[in-house]
Amino acid sequence: MATKLPLPPKVGMVSLGCPKALVDSERILTKLRADGYGLSPDYAGADVVLVNTCGFLDSAKEESLEAIGEAIAENGRVIVTGCMGNEADAIRARFPQVLAISGPHQYEEVVSAVHEAAPPVPNAFVDLVPEAGLKLTPRHYSYLKISEGCNHRCAFCIIPSIRGDLVSRRPDAIVREAEKLVAAGTRELLVISQDTSAYGVDMKHAEWGGIRAHMTDLARALGGLGSAADPVWVRLHYVYPYPHVDQVIPLMAEGLLTPYLDIPFQHAAPSVLKAMKRPANEAKVLERIKSWRAIAPDIAIRSSFVVGFPGETEADFQYLLDWLDEAQLDRVGAFRFEPVEGAAANALPDQVPEEVKEERYQRIMEKTAAISAAKLAAKVGRTLPCIIDEVDEDGGANARSQADAPEIDGTVFLRDAGPLNPGDIVPVLIEDADEHDLYGVPA
Repeated sequence: MATKLPLPPKVGMVSLGCPKALVDSERILTKLRADGYGLSPDYAGADVVLVNTCGFLDSAKEESLEAIGEAIAENGRVIVTGCMGNEADAIRARFPQVLAISGPHQYEEVVSAVHEAAPPVPNAFVDLVPEAGLKLTPRHYSYLKISEGCNHRCAFCIIPSIRGDLVSRRPDAIVREAEKLVAAGTRELLVISQDTSAYGVDMKHAEWGGIRAHMTDLARALGGLGSAADPVWVRLHYVYPYPHVDQVIPLMAEGLLTPYLDIPFQHAAPSVLKAMKRPANEAKVLERIKSWRAIAPDIAIRSSFVVGFPGETEADFQYLLDWLDEAQLDRVGAFRFEPVEGAAANALPDQVPEEVKEERYQRIMEKTAAISAAKLAAKVGRTLPCIIDEVDEDGGANARSQADAPEIDGTVFLRDAGPLNPGDIVPVLIEDADEHDLYGVPA
C-alpha cells in the first residue's frame, strides 16, 4: 500500500511597497519553501498570511493597514512584517489579533513566527526550492538588491530610521545570485537599493572574489553575464548623481549596461533642494546629462519630483519646469508633498496649501507628458530591441524597450507578434507613439 505523504501547511503573501520590499518577500518565501511550506494564491487556501508592509508615506501606511484588515477578515491568521513593522503598537491597537510583527529585512523573525503559527511538516522526499529561489516577478526579469539602508538624511524621508544606514552586500555574492537568476531564465536584471551609487562605501570599496565593491566594477561584472547571441539587460535604479556615475555611461555605450538611469532628482530649484537637504548642483547636472547623451545617445533618464514641498514658491516651481525643458528627461513621475510621521520636513514653515500642490502637480504632469510625447514620436521609424512581457491569443504582445522599466515606464504594443515568448528580446519596428507608449511590429 502506497504511503500518503502529509500535506504541508500553506502560506499566503501580500507584498506592498517598492521593489526592495518585493525582494524581501521573495527571500522570505524562498526560506519558507525550503522549510517545506506550500504557497497559496488566495486567502482561503492559506494556513497563515504574511503582509509585507510599506511605511514610507502616510497614505502607504493606510494602504498597509487596509491590507492587514482584509487579510484578517478573509483568513484570520496574519503575520505582519516590513517597513511598518517598526510601528507595532499602532498595528496592534487596530488589529490586536495579529499573530506577530517584525520590521524590515528581519527574515529570521518572520520565518520563526510562521513556524510557530503553522508548524512545518518534514518531508525529505521532495526538493521544494529552485536554485534561483522563489520569485514574485515573471521568470524573465528579476530585482537584484545590492545593499540595504541609506546614509542620506533628506528632510522628507524616514527610510534611514526604518532601514538604517548603508550596508552593502559582497560583490561576489551579488554576482553569484545574478548567475543563478540568469541560469533560471532571467533576461533582465534590475539593480536596486536605497542608494545604488553609494554601493561599497561602507566596505571602503574593498575587493571580494576579484570584484571591487564599487558601482562601476559591479555593473561591469553583471554586464558580462550576457552575450550578443543571448543578451541580459542590466538596468540601474536609484542612482544618485555622484561624479563617479559618469564612469558607468561608457559601459552603456559598450552594450554591457542597458542605457537607462533612474535618478531621484526630487527638485531643481536650489532653495528647495537646500530645504530638502539634497545636493543643489542642478546646473552641473544639466551639463553632465548632455555629456552622457554624447557618449550613449540612446540613454533614457527617469526621475521623480516632489511638488508643494514646504517653502516652494511659484518661482521655485517655474524654475523646475524650465529645468525640465532643458533636461528633456525621458520618464518622469511626480508626487505631491505629503507629511510623513517622523520626517523633519513636517516642522518646516510655509507649508503649501493642498489646492496649490494639486495645481502644480497637474502642470508638471502636463509638461512631462508633452516632453515624453515628443521624444517617443522621434522613435517612430526606428528599429529598437524590445523584451517581450506578455503574448496574447490574438497574435499581439506587450513588450518594453530599453527605455522602459517594468511597472513604472511605458509599453511597446506589438501587432503580428508571431511565435514569441515572454523573455524573448527581439528587434521591433516602431510604427506609432503616444504620450507614454510605443506601437510596432517585430522587424
